[in-house]
Amino acid sequence: MTRIYIYDTTLRDGSQGEGVNFSLQDKLNITRRLDELGVDFIEGGYPLSNPKDFEYFQEVRKLSLQHARIAAFGMTRRKGVAPSQDTCLKALLDAQTPIITIVGKTWDLHVREVLGTTLEENLRMIADSVAYCRQAGREVFYDAEHFFDGYRLNPEYALQTLRAAQDAGASVIILCDTNGGTLPDDIAAAVEAVRRQLRVELGIHCHNDCDVAVANSLAAVARGVTQVQGTINGIGERCGNADLVSIIANLALKCGQDVLLPGSLPKLTEVSRYVWETANMNFRSNQPFVGASAFAHKGGMHTHAVARNTASYEHIDPSAVGNERRILVSELSGQSTILTKTMKYQLTHDRPLMQKILNQVQDLENAGYEFEAAEASFDLLVKKVAGLYQPLFERLSYRVNIEAGPDGKPITEATVKVRVQDHLMHTVSEGDGPVNALYEALSKALLPFYPRLASMHLVDYKVRVVNARAETAARVRVVIEWRDNDDVWSTVGVSENIIEASWLALVDATEYKLFKDAEHKPR
Repeated sequence: MTRIYIYDTTLRDGSQGEGVNFSLQDKLNITRRLDELGVDFIEGGYPLSNPKDFEYFQEVRKLSLQHARIAAFGMTRRKGVAPSQDTCLKALLDAQTPIITIVGKTWDLHVREVLGTTLEENLRMIADSVAYCRQAGREVFYDAEHFFDGYRLNPEYALQTLRAAQDAGASVIILCDTNGGTLPDDIAAAVEAVRRQLRVELGIHCHNDCDVAVANSLAAVARGVTQVQGTINGIGERCGNADLVSIIANLALKCGQDVLLPGSLPKLTEVSRYVWETANMNFRSNQPFVGASAFAHKGGMHTHAVARNTASYEHIDPSAVGNERRILVSELSGQSTILTKTMKYQLTHDRPLMQKILNQVQDLENAGYEFEAAEASFDLLVKKVAGLYQPLFERLSYRVNIEAGPDGKPITEATVKVRVQDHLMHTVSEGDGPVNALYEALSKALLPFYPRLASMHLVDYKVRVVNARAETAARVRVVIEWRDNDDVWSTVGVSENIIEASWLALVDATEYKLFKDAEHKPR
């Protein structure tokens, strides 16, 4: 088993992705998570690029990291400038990181047309920069920018740049597919050729412009690369970087390589979602290994097979990466899906009932409902069809009023009338919007009887037009996610009226919470 070192550049390369902006505290928090996961190297940024990155390198020294080593990233010295006079190299040393990653030009096109210098001066720039940082006692990784383009068009010069870094003291040379335009076979062939020419360890750094960054990284490892660079979730400039989540999972579970810390692989899903959340980006539901849909089964044939043997439609145990299996309910479901979802009610022996539930699901989905993202509403549907539903309150009426206040801002007021046991509750409440006002009014009516409803909170609210051809008369589907101290659940409502759709989802959520609490109440 070979040790493959994971080099994370989420905080630098990842932050260059469109819409990604990490605060200083975000970067420090992500650093802690990556260290706990067992990432070997964390690239904190370019200390000369902005005050936030400069401050990061000061603050990160205060963290008690258990495993990861921090790297500062920067460029070779400028043309015609001595290393001791170069502001970039000075900033790299001032960052006081144990590792410095220096990026230099490998492609002769960039040397001539971007740097505007000679090929010989570029070689001196690489050697001088690496040697200067080595003499200061730092370990140096050398990023060979645009290596694969440069090697394809001028292999002799591309190799000269690598030798210049090697001979100056770089401990690892990273081959970069900076434009993301190289395919796996070409990556493999180039890596193999370089290994015959150099004596130092090699790394790989791929971008995803052809959607093969993960495949390219794995191909490089198969040819002897021992360091893989990338970002969590593949975020980054243009089409992003190689997704370290998929790379780590593939290396550990498919290739039998030694990565991360022992026992840390089940943290992968948690770290992935933490980075999505910190970046204020939506989770990618179909993200391999860690996405919410990665082990979700919808088709009846699939769910039937998974119920018998999970390996029939799952390539790994979801728990290996901290994920979980989901059985989805939809109009595509067969009886086996309904059987799987209703096991807790011990209804699996009743085939006619299963068909009745399936027919109800199909009819409702035809009307615009969707239960795969609203399993709490499906749970209530099963109770109703199976005759297990005993309402804990009766909805009588509701009204929402929105008017402009004296300052021109809207005032929203909701009135709710419900019957609880023998009590008629008629409550009114203001809110930040119609859903909030309805929620507050319903809570006010029910809390005297069911105080545990106080722990229920709205997490997410999504609206989608179901039949757009009807234009402004179209039905809308509202899916709301809720949480309490123990669980997260989702409910759905459909109506031509967005407030009615929201009310239906709100009532479902409240009923689900009450039933859930009753079922888990100590006997």
